[in-house]
Amino acid sequence: MPALNLRTTALLLAFAPLQALAFAPSDADQRFQALYEKEWKWRQEQTGQADEDTDTSGDNTRLPDVGAAAHQARLKVWEQVLKDLEGIDAAQLSAENRINLAIYRPQVENLAAEVRLRAYEMPFNSDSSFWSNLSFMARRQMKTADDYRAYAARLRDVPRHFDQHIANMRSGLKRGFTVPRAVLDGRDVSIATVAEQRDPEQSTFYAPYRKMPASIPAAEQEALRKEVRAAISEQVVPAFATLLTFFRSEYVPQARTTLAAEAMPGGKDFYAQQIREYTTLDLTAEQIHAIGLKEVARIQAEMQEVIRQTGFKGTFAEFLTFLRTDPQFYAKTPQQLLDRAAWISKRVDGEVGKYIGTLPRGRFTIVEVPADIAPFWTAGRGGLGTYWLNTYNLPSRPLYNLPALTLHESSPGHSLQAALAQEQGEQPAFRRDNYISAYGEGWALYTEKLGKEMGIYETPYEDFGRLTYEMWRATRLVIDTGVHHKGWSRDQALAYLRDHTALSEHEVTTEVDRYISWPAQALSYKLGEIAIVRLRGEAERELGPTFDIKAFHDAVLKQGSVTLPVLESQIRAFIAASKAGPAKPAASAP
Repeated sequence: MPALNLRTTALLLAFAPLQALAFAPSDADQRFQALYEKEWKWRQEQTGQADEDTDTSGDNTRLPDVGAAAHQARLKVWEQVLKDLEGIDAAQLSAENRINLAIYRPQVENLAAEVRLRAYEMPFNSDSSFWSNLSFMARRQMKTADDYRAYAARLRDVPRHFDQHIANMRSGLKRGFTVPRAVLDGRDVSIATVAEQRDPEQSTFYAPYRKMPASIPAAEQEALRKEVRAAISEQVVPAFATLLTFFRSEYVPQARTTLAAEAMPGGKDFYAQQIREYTTLDLTAEQIHAIGLKEVARIQAEMQEVIRQTGFKGTFAEFLTFLRTDPQFYAKTPQQLLDRAAWISKRVDGEVGKYIGTLPRGRFTIVEVPADIAPFWTAGRGGLGTYWLNTYNLPSRPLYNLPALTLHESSPGHSLQAALAQEQGEQPAFRRDNYISAYGEGWALYTEKLGKEMGIYETPYEDFGRLTYEMWRATRLVIDTGVHHKGWSRDQALAYLRDHTALSEHEVTTEVDRYISWPAQALSYKLGEIAIVRLRGEAERELGPTFDIKAFHDAVLKQGSVTLPVLESQIRAFIAASKAGPAKPAASAP
């Protein structure tokens, strides 16, 4: 432990009060820039880890220090940063830095709050986990022998990383701060897949070594392969085996039997903070529940109209059964599902330039969700460069939902938005490389509705799929607050989602378990979309015939991920500028 103490001490010394810097206290912009640049650089060194979008780490030879002492040391840094921010007069900042401050302060507040609430003691949910995210390291592009050696070093660090997580989870167990027992069945499969691996060359972690750059001599290639085989066999597999034993013998038996976040120690504060973090709004659980009920009623009426268009004779429940069971709506092979998604995305390519002025240079690919995590993953997920499509259990992946899913996860949803954010070179890194869920998910859900204007939905069934996806996000407002605030049972939540959407039974179960184990994240989608729809309506009313859809979307997208209050101020400024003079022509697609 002495090394940890030394790192902690160095960490704290690195963040002496900002007043010690050589900038005059009156130079607010310089002081603020110095603060956020220093903190961001340090943050990347501290917390970088692979996920489905990126593989970033400040030190690519080791995994992040997730021990309790390291978390508490980071809290001291963030508390100092927040104290320093109090000494910066926003009125003295440039207009751009006032926006930066409005985004940066909540970012740091959320980071600090997560540590204060000891959220690190619950480091996984039914959707995502620290152990599954490790496999994304294998997607890292490696060009040199040093890249491979660094990768192997990170694999050798897995036991230490896992031991820290286990210690944190044991602390969580002691105080009743755990993932609910009700959603843990079968979640050990992704651990067991690695723990029971006997041939290191069949491991996901070995994938980068199957085809190595020709620039690395053959003899050195073989030495590198020998190194990684040893790391997988001697460090990775035993670490996963230790985690598996802990998960089965300690975590699952001792996990809490309640569902509500508010039922945990400090749960009311925890849930309120999660709401603030994921929605960027000051709303109570009661207010969100009421918004959800109103949206559910509105979408239900639209669904009935689409059913009428199909000519179906029967009740709403019977129509859902028809959609869930008729073979015409399901792909026969994984490749068929992938091919259909690719076709939809190319059709979008032909339309998106009519609705968005500035298009990104970046492109995305479509990749199957890895088999070890697919059973409990969502239908798809998109981000910078990749649209992950889940081909597990094809009878649960209806084709009528695929256009909405593809719009949301790829273009003009997550992949487009993420690429544009990366290409905003003038933006500070804490904005370019950060993701605010209410904005990102709100935009992606909005693009599902935009797809109707674009003509992407070819049949009433696909339009119903769009509505079932919108209903899915509306029911989240009801279910999430129902479970975590109103004390709903799992069966209540399952019934509500099943009765209001055409999601398959597998998706219904997977999604409800996600809401139970990941409080408030699901609230961000609909609340973000509602904000964008409301702001577009305001712009259309205010600007009348001069309203330019491409210019509006550029205004929404141009500054990357922002909080909803900042987005509102941006769009109000766009409206005012548009009124003040002739709108500039929207930029053409590159």
